[in-house]
Amino acid sequence: MAKKEIVILHSNDMHGDFLAKEKDGVLTGGLSRLCGYVKKVRQEEKNVIYAIAGDMFRGSIIDEEYLGLSTIELVNLLEPDVATVGNHEVDYGIAHLLFLEKCARFPIINANLFVTVNGTRLFQPYIEIEIDGIRIMFIGILTQEVIASTKTEKVIGTFIDVEEAAKATGVICDNYRTKNTDITILLTHIGIEEDRKLAEYLDPGWGVDMIIGGHSHTFMETPEIVNGIPIMQAGYGTGQIGRLDLLYDTWRNRITAMKWRCLPIDASSAEEDEIMSDMIGRYQNETDRKYRRVLTTLRRKLTHPQRNMETELGNLYADLLQDESSFDIMMMGSGAIRKQEFGPIVEYMDMLENTPFDDKLWMLKVTGKQFRQMVRFILRDEAWEGHTEFYQFSRGVRIVYNKTERKLTSLEFNGKEITDDQELTIALQNYHYINFTEFFSVPVEEVEKNMKPRVVATSVNNIVEEYFSTHPGLDAHVEGRITLLD
Repeated sequence: MAKKEIVILHSNDMHGDFLAKEKDGVLTGGLSRLCGYVKKVRQEEKNVIYAIAGDMFRGSIIDEEYLGLSTIELVNLLEPDVATVGNHEVDYGIAHLLFLEKCARFPIINANLFVTVNGTRLFQPYIEIEIDGIRIMFIGILTQEVIASTKTEKVIGTFIDVEEAAKATGVICDNYRTKNTDITILLTHIGIEEDRKLAEYLDPGWGVDMIIGGHSHTFMETPEIVNGIPIMQAGYGTGQIGRLDLLYDTWRNRITAMKWRCLPIDASSAEEDEIMSDMIGRYQNETDRKYRRVLTTLRRKLTHPQRNMETELGNLYADLLQDESSFDIMMMGSGAIRKQEFGPIVEYMDMLENTPFDDKLWMLKVTGKQFRQMVRFILRDEAWEGHTEFYQFSRGVRIVYNKTERKLTSLEFNGKEITDDQELTIALQNYHYINFTEFFSVPVEEVEKNMKPRVVATSVNNIVEEYFSTHPGLDAHVEGRITLLD
């Protein structure tokens, strides 16, 4: 038979999205129904591969409580054929990740996390999966930009940028891709913008056929084609899945047809898997007993629809962290807020799931000139792709930015334009402080000359919990702290 059909299913950025959610009156997503869909396709089709492009962890109290072990056990039931490492896979530490990898009953690949002392790779860099006589190579790719949380682990390193990642892809292809390899896929977790750059760097002679990615939470209607290479990503969570139907000609040794779709996971897709439902229920019962207590009630439901804009929930968190503090401005990382909707009843579990990356709070002093450069960099063109670091600002800050002209037209604090020689104290979570230079394009050494940075709180969530418990009926609105002009 000359032509063979292959189905490749893929998910990314599941972030502990274990339970179904109601959307427009319809229950969508959840691992139980996702598992049901994957099993259904495997029953309907002869040749099926399921791949996960990073970030299985974080976002759920079930994941937090068991430090990812619960997630590994649940994903084991999904039976993926391959997964790659995302930035949140390293959140519990590299050593713990290596322990979790031993608990996984599926291969986790990554070509470029390595021990800096001797260059030893931490993971298998690639895997070749043979299905119906077709050999498919998956190569896992991550870059330094998306694993900033490992900066304190000096013995661990990775590629600096996508150009280096492309070179390493060539090394693997030249050494391990043989005449028996029919299809080569990069399983990445670097974001859509970096995937585009990576595709541009790839030498056609390496034989890379496509990129399946993650990290930027990009929803796509069709694959993007860059340098002849299709790039695909399936948003985030478990509410959808990417499906790629390939037709491979074994005589001509090439893909002759492909169709990609991002399909919803709901009652129309598949039934829930009973085993998965039972396993999730067991974990949920344990966490409910410990964390389901009402912490506060908000005046209404608050939203955080996307990270690259001012949001109600972002303003709430920035304001409460700045209230009665020793600093002028709280800059809350948008990506640190994980829920799109919050309240009006807030349980302790909701708080922990909404801000799972609990860490220290640093105070720094910046000049008006430095702050202006920081804001310009935050609002650069890449920000609108949705995967750069973006921030929610506490009350008193007013930013007006012209996207078309790429111009910061106004930057005010407490009703007055900020001058270059003005001094402001700002607060940042630890993750953003240790990556200050990269995230703001201002050398942290220059800022440290203004004042020695100091820790003003050891736990963001300690502040949030106390504030919520003593301030019932909180509310917040989008009020023009960040105004974008086209």
